[in-house]
Amino acid sequence: MFRHPVGASPIPAAVLIPIIHRAAQLSILLTKRTSHLKHHAGQVSFPGGRVSDGDENRKITALRETQEEIGLNLDESNLLGRLPEYDIRTGFRVTPVVAWIESPFDCVLDPFEVDSIFEVPMDVVLDLSNYKLSSHSDESEKRYFYRLPHLDHEIWGATAGMLYIFAATLLEV
Repeated sequence: MFRHPVGASPIPAAVLIPIIHRAAQLSILLTKRTSHLKHHAGQVSFPGGRVSDGDENRKITALRETQEEIGLNLDESNLLGRLPEYDIRTGFRVTPVVAWIESPFDCVLDPFEVDSIFEVPMDVVLDLSNYKLSSHSDESEKRYFYRLPHLDHEIWGATAGMLYIFAATLLEV
Protein backbone atom coordinates (compact mmCIF):
# COMPACT_ATOMS: atom_id res chain seq x y z
CA MET A 1 0.00 0.00 0.00
CA PHE A 2 1.21 3.50 -0.86
CA ARG A 3 2.36 5.72 2.03
CA HIS A 4 3.14 9.42 1.76
CA PRO A 5 6.84 10.16 2.32
CA VAL A 6 8.01 11.31 5.74
CA GLY A 7 7.65 15.07 5.94
CA ALA A 8 4.82 15.22 3.40
CA SER A 9 1.62 17.05 4.32
CA PRO A 10 -1.21 14.89 3.00
CA ILE A 11 -4.64 16.45 2.55
CA PRO A 12 -6.99 15.04 5.23
CA ALA A 13 -10.16 13.45 3.87
CA ALA A 14 -12.84 10.95 4.90
CA VAL A 15 -15.20 8.61 3.08
CA LEU A 16 -18.25 6.69 4.19
CA ILE A 17 -18.46 2.93 3.65
CA PRO A 18 -22.26 2.56 3.75
CA ILE A 19 -23.50 -0.93 4.60
CA ILE A 20 -27.06 -1.18 3.31
CA HIS A 21 -29.48 -3.57 5.04
CA ARG A 22 -32.37 -4.45 2.76
CA ALA A 23 -34.70 -7.46 3.15
CA ALA A 24 -32.15 -9.59 5.05
CA GLN A 25 -29.50 -8.77 2.44
CA LEU A 26 -26.40 -6.62 2.92
CA SER A 27 -24.62 -4.55 0.30
CA ILE A 28 -22.14 -1.68 0.03
CA LEU A 29 -23.27 1.54 -1.66
CA LEU A 30 -20.80 3.15 -4.08
CA THR A 31 -20.87 6.19 -6.33
CA LYS A 32 -19.63 6.78 -9.85
CA ARG A 33 -18.07 10.22 -10.03
CA THR A 34 -18.84 12.58 -12.90
CA SER A 35 -16.32 12.73 -15.73
CA HIS A 36 -15.37 16.42 -15.40
CA LEU A 37 -14.06 16.41 -11.81
CA LYS A 38 -10.44 17.39 -11.08
CA HIS A 39 -9.67 14.33 -8.93
CA HIS A 40 -10.71 10.76 -9.79
CA ALA A 41 -13.09 11.76 -12.60
CA GLY A 42 -15.43 8.98 -13.72
CA GLN A 43 -14.15 6.57 -11.09
CA VAL A 44 -16.09 4.45 -8.65
CA SER A 45 -15.74 5.74 -5.10
CA PHE A 46 -17.32 6.00 -1.70
CA PRO A 47 -19.15 9.22 -0.85
CA GLY A 48 -16.64 11.51 0.83
CA GLY A 49 -14.05 14.20 0.41
CA ARG A 50 -11.62 16.57 2.01
CA VAL A 51 -11.95 17.81 5.58
CA SER A 52 -13.44 21.32 5.86
CA ASP A 53 -12.47 23.88 8.49
CA GLY A 54 -15.76 23.42 10.35
CA ASP A 55 -15.47 19.62 10.58
CA GLU A 56 -14.91 18.58 14.17
CA ASN A 57 -13.55 15.14 13.19
CA ARG A 58 -13.35 12.67 10.29
CA LYS A 59 -16.74 11.14 11.18
CA ILE A 60 -18.37 14.54 10.65
CA THR A 61 -16.51 14.94 7.35
CA ALA A 62 -17.77 11.58 6.09
CA LEU A 63 -21.36 12.35 7.14
CA ARG A 64 -21.29 15.89 5.67
CA GLU A 65 -19.79 14.76 2.37
CA THR A 66 -22.30 11.91 2.08
CA GLN A 67 -25.17 14.34 2.57
CA GLU A 68 -23.69 16.78 0.03
CA GLU A 69 -22.94 14.17 -2.64
CA ILE A 70 -25.89 11.78 -2.44
CA GLY A 71 -28.38 13.54 -0.16
CA LEU A 72 -28.30 10.79 2.45
CA ASN A 73 -28.88 12.35 5.87
CA LEU A 74 -27.25 10.26 8.57
CA ASP A 75 -25.95 10.97 12.04
CA GLU A 76 -23.36 9.45 14.34
CA SER A 77 -25.85 6.80 15.52
CA ASN A 78 -25.44 5.18 12.06
CA LEU A 79 -21.67 4.84 12.47
CA LEU A 80 -20.07 1.51 13.34
CA GLY A 81 -16.39 2.44 13.34
CA ARG A 82 -13.50 3.26 11.09
CA LEU A 83 -10.68 1.61 9.23
CA PRO A 84 -7.01 2.68 9.23
CA GLU A 85 -6.13 5.79 7.26
CA TYR A 86 -5.45 5.15 3.58
CA ASP A 87 -2.95 7.26 1.63
CA ILE A 88 -3.52 7.87 -2.07
CA ARG A 89 -1.11 9.21 -4.66
CA THR A 90 -3.14 12.33 -5.42
CA GLY A 91 -2.06 13.67 -2.03
CA PHE A 92 -4.96 12.64 0.20
CA ARG A 93 -4.92 10.72 3.48
CA VAL A 94 -8.39 9.17 3.70
CA THR A 95 -10.15 7.94 6.83
CA PRO A 96 -12.77 5.30 5.91
CA VAL A 97 -15.80 5.49 8.25
CA VAL A 98 -18.23 2.54 8.27
CA ALA A 99 -22.00 3.15 8.60
CA TRP A 100 -25.14 1.01 8.88
CA ILE A 101 -28.14 2.12 6.82
CA GLU A 102 -31.56 0.53 7.00
CA SER A 103 -33.66 0.43 3.86
CA PRO A 104 -35.70 2.16 2.63
CA PHE A 105 -33.79 5.40 2.24
CA ASP A 106 -33.78 8.20 -0.31
CA CYS A 107 -30.83 9.64 -2.15
CA VAL A 108 -30.65 12.88 -4.10
CA LEU A 109 -27.48 12.95 -6.17
CA ASP A 110 -25.45 16.12 -6.63
CA PRO A 111 -25.26 16.13 -10.45
CA PHE A 112 -22.00 18.09 -10.39
CA GLU A 113 -20.15 15.40 -8.41
CA VAL A 114 -22.03 12.12 -8.76
CA ASP A 115 -23.07 10.47 -12.01
CA SER A 116 -24.79 7.48 -10.37
CA ILE A 117 -24.92 5.18 -7.35
CA PHE A 118 -25.03 1.39 -7.18
CA GLU A 119 -24.66 -1.39 -4.65
CA VAL A 120 -22.33 -4.38 -4.47
CA PRO A 121 -23.64 -7.40 -2.55
CA MET A 122 -21.75 -8.08 0.68
CA ASP A 123 -20.96 -11.64 -0.38
CA VAL A 124 -19.07 -10.23 -3.39
CA VAL A 125 -17.16 -7.77 -1.16
CA LEU A 126 -16.27 -10.42 1.43
CA ASP A 127 -15.00 -13.00 -1.07
CA LEU A 128 -11.29 -12.12 -1.21
CA SER A 129 -10.85 -14.24 -4.35
CA ASN A 130 -12.88 -11.58 -6.23
CA TYR A 131 -10.06 -9.05 -5.80
CA LYS A 132 -7.43 -8.99 -8.52
CA LEU A 133 -4.00 -7.47 -8.02
CA SER A 134 -3.06 -5.31 -11.00
CA SER A 135 -0.13 -3.07 -11.79
CA HIS A 136 0.74 0.03 -13.77
CA SER A 137 4.24 1.15 -14.74
CA ASP A 138 5.38 4.65 -15.44
CA GLU A 139 8.89 6.07 -15.92
CA SER A 140 9.81 5.92 -12.24
CA GLU A 141 8.06 2.92 -10.72
CA LYS A 142 5.66 0.05 -10.96
CA ARG A 143 2.51 0.52 -8.87
CA TYR A 144 0.23 -2.22 -7.63
CA PHE A 145 -3.45 -1.85 -6.86
CA TYR A 146 -6.56 -3.95 -6.31
CA ARG A 147 -9.42 -4.31 -8.74
CA LEU A 148 -12.86 -5.63 -7.87
CA PRO A 149 -14.85 -6.14 -11.08
CA HIS A 150 -18.59 -6.25 -10.48
CA LEU A 151 -21.12 -6.49 -13.30
CA ASP A 152 -20.37 -3.49 -15.55
CA HIS A 153 -18.51 -1.55 -12.84
CA GLU A 154 -14.74 -1.42 -12.50
CA ILE A 155 -13.92 -0.80 -8.84
CA TRP A 156 -10.20 -0.23 -8.52
CA GLY A 157 -7.44 1.70 -6.78
CA ALA A 158 -8.13 3.25 -3.39
CA THR A 159 -11.80 2.20 -3.34
CA ALA A 160 -10.99 -1.45 -4.05
CA GLY A 161 -8.08 -1.25 -1.59
CA MET A 162 -10.31 0.06 1.20
CA LEU A 163 -12.93 -2.60 0.39
CA TYR A 164 -10.23 -5.28 0.58
CA ILE A 165 -9.09 -3.99 4.00
CA PHE A 166 -12.75 -3.84 5.12
CA ALA A 167 -13.32 -7.46 4.04
CA ALA A 168 -10.04 -8.72 5.51
CA THR A 169 -10.86 -6.97 8.80
CA LEU A 170 -14.31 -8.55 9.00
CA LEU A 171 -12.90 -11.95 8.08
CA GLU A 172 -9.96 -11.45 10.47
CA VAL A 173 -7.47 -12.44 7.76
